[in-house]
Amino acid sequence: MRLIFLGAPGAGKGTQAVYLCEKYAIPQISTGDMLRKAVQDGAELGRQAKAIMESGGLVSDDIIIGLMRERLAQPDCGRGYILDGFPRTLAQAAGLDAMLGKDGIQLVLLFDVPEKVILARLTSRRTCSQCGKIFNMISNPPPADLVCPDCGGRIIQRDDDTEATVLNRLRVYEEKTAPLKGYYEKQNKLAILRGDAPLDQIHREMDDLVAPLAR
Repeated sequence: MRLIFLGAPGAGKGTQAVYLCEKYAIPQISTGDMLRKAVQDGAELGRQAKAIMESGGLVSDDIIIGLMRERLAQPDCGRGYILDGFPRTLAQAAGLDAMLGKDGIQLVLLFDVPEKVILARLTSRRTCSQCGKIFNMISNPPPADLVCPDCGGRIIQRDDDTEATVLNRLRVYEEKTAPLKGYYEKQNKLAILRGDAPLDQIHREMDDLVAPLAR
């Protein structure tokens, strides 16, 4: 089962990926998480990516494709995977197709959410600086002392969740990533889901699309 989740930042890709990953025992592969870990670890890739990420830009295609090639070769990807946040450009999509060859992507799910909903979601998001647990000031507020109940880490607003950066990320998405819709439509692999629908509805629709791939 080889899936791609597309959608603007804050469209809910990560949340929906967790549901399918638990159901089918496959990993969720997020380039954002991988890059943030590289930044945290102080790796060379992290130093290169840090300034770009904080401004809401995109790390170069060559770096991302190389990172993804290493990740997909790991044993836990043998049963399949969900790519969350990759590809983000047409060049990355072409590079992925070339990399996978005959074992290509089977289904691409695009989560469509209005911009005003995304802006509210992301500017309200808070994240544990230690374990990455996510809170929301509206729907799932953190403790008043901003200490993570899971690990004791400090809960913060990430630099890429401020309003100015979110708006820039949405602009970059429209310019660079939205064209992927047409790319995968031509391959007859694209399905569009309403990302602000009730959670149980989204799960039912995903199950209907994904179940045939697991047989």
